[in-house]
Amino acid sequence: MKDIVFEYHNVTASDDLENYTREKLNTLFKRNDYIVRADVFIKKENTTSDDTGMKVGIRLSAPGPRLFAEASHDNFKEAVKKCASDLKTQLEKRTDQMKTY
Repeated sequence: MKDIVFEYHNVTASDDLENYTREKLNTLFKRNDYIVRADVFIKKENTTSDDTGMKVGIRLSAPGPRLFAEASHDNFKEAVKKCASDLKTQLEKRTDQMKTY
C-alpha cells in the first residue's frame, strides 16, 4: 500500500471522498509501481462561477521530477477524476521516456 496523504483547507475531512480518491490513485499505482507516495490537497475556494470552487491537487512522488495535476469543479469527485486522468497521461509519457533508456 502506497502512502496517500490528505490535506484539507476550508473543508471538512470526508471518508467517502478519501475512499474515492484512493480508488482512483490505486489504479495509477498498479500500473506504475515506481510511484512512492501521493499528496492530495483538497480546498474550497470562493469563485464567481458555480462550475468551479471545489479544488483538488494531487502530487505524485516518483523517480525524476514530481508529477502534479490540479482541477477545479463544482464537486470534489469530478475534480479528483480530472486530476487522475491528467496524471495518467503524465505517467504514460514518463513510462515512455523511461523505456528509451
